[in-house]
Amino acid sequence: MIEIKYSGDALWDRIERAVEKVKDRLRRVTRALNVANIPYAVIGGNAVQYWVSQVDESVVRNTQDVDIILNEPDLDHAIDVLEKEGFIFRRSAGISMFLDGPNAKARDAVHVLFSGKKVRDEYLEPVPQIDQYEMMADARTLPLDRLVGMKLTSNRDKDRVHIRDMISIGLIDATWLDRFSPELRVRLQELLEDPDG
Repeated sequence: MIEIKYSGDALWDRIERAVEKVKDRLRRVTRALNVANIPYAVIGGNAVQYWVSQVDESVVRNTQDVDIILNEPDLDHAIDVLEKEGFIFRRSAGISMFLDGPNAKARDAVHVLFSGKKVRDEYLEPVPQIDQYEMMADARTLPLDRLVGMKLTSNRDKDRVHIRDMISIGLIDATWLDRFSPELRVRLQELLEDPDG
């Protein structure tokens, strides 16, 4: 049985701090990459938040980490720049990440994918190029169709939830089907036909 350590205001403070830590990490890493003029794109839950919040902020979900795309030839430059911000580069089990300090866990990291590379061999498509981007405040993110393509390619539970959220507020509909390869089109069609899961 789990011992409950926090309640009341202390519990709400912990929840608020957890959300703010992710936002702070996102701001620090994107600000440093912007100043150094290193191309990147924010992806994952933070990018979904950006797109969803423009339509309906009540659909925004919190996320526990920061995910970005880099061009692999820029990695050494990014390591130099982000280490000055307190991030520590690690590669573990084939995953590249910047830990947020010496005592950080993988959850307290900026996870890196490389443009044009497959995340896993079995994935249908590689990570998109970052030659095009949208600005979310002062950070770059993928155009929505590329982000949706990534979510359809990964096709994990949380990716399908993100797609369903976008369907629920009208960001994605049946007119999007022709934007994707036949395999990804099938995945999107299934989500459109069963938006509640």
